[in-house]
Amino acid sequence: MLIVAALGGNALLRRGEPLTAENQRANVRQAAIALAELVAAGHSLVITHGNGPQVGLLALETAGPDGAGLPLDVLGAETEGMIGYMIEQELAGLLKGHRFATLLTLVKVDAKDPAFQRPTKFIGPVYSADAARRLATERGWKVAPDGEKWRRVVASPAPQAIMEADVISLLVRQSVTVICAGGGGIPVIERDDGRLQGIEAVIDKDEASALLAEQLGADRLLLLTDVDAVYADFGTPQARPLRTMDPATVQEQEFPAGSMRPKIAAAARFSTRSGRPAAIGRLRDAARIVTGEEGTTFVPSQGWPPRHHEAGVRRDASPEGGENEAERR
Repeated sequence: MLIVAALGGNALLRRGEPLTAENQRANVRQAAIALAELVAAGHSLVITHGNGPQVGLLALETAGPDGAGLPLDVLGAETEGMIGYMIEQELAGLLKGHRFATLLTLVKVDAKDPAFQRPTKFIGPVYSADAARRLATERGWKVAPDGEKWRRVVASPAPQAIMEADVISLLVRQSVTVICAGGGGIPVIERDDGRLQGIEAVIDKDEASALLAEQLGADRLLLLTDVDAVYADFGTPQARPLRTMDPATVQEQEFPAGSMRPKIAAAARFSTRSGRPAAIGRLRDAARIVTGEEGTTFVPSQGWPPRHHEAGVRRDASPEGGENEAERR
């Protein structure tokens, strides 16, 4: 089975932890243990991951006296390499003789996406309200409340195509575990002359992972976080885990914007378009989520089980997103 597994930010840095190499490595080590179980069970694995704290901190550290620093697409490439290195190193220590590859991944977006006018994606560390407003003035940032604290927000356009999908498929067919699309991938736009140009944005990791799973023809999409399942009536005495959901009937507005709504939307989108399951659950339960014992699985009412296929071969998408590209805008 070909699985695309998306690691939430908790796999790298838990909320409130200092962003040190030691903390990140300790968390990645725990993530690697859970992911190694999937490979040991005989599954082909493509791993994606978040980068919100890392890319935000790099933006802060690289900014000069005038507030200008390296653009977000370049910082995204840096964090893909850094985090991918850690994941690859920890997995290699657990899976002797297995092959891995960390791949810088370009993701095409629309330069006219309305998200560029409404920054909503949190990146970087948390601040007090006063500190956030001061940094916003000094560096020209947009900031917004994130719970009791404040953080920087940037544009998060919808991904249209994973540009390296063919390369990832090739590696998967050679039994390589691929780490890619870190932080949602490196956002690029296509210029009039056909060249790709990086753009100041951060793509939602779950959206990019769902699109990648669709382009690869994956059998399963796992969105792994620190919550054991999607809950109905969350935050009330009636709260209960939902073990299965029909993506055709999901009402995203029923879930608070600050909850798992983006993950629910991404899982439902993949399952609806592909006719294959997606699941949300706790990272440490990854193997049991695949078997349906844990987490919340989005099971399409039609089109399941899938036809057998060669792992890593996309069924209906060209490298540019093919016939489904218009739907992704």
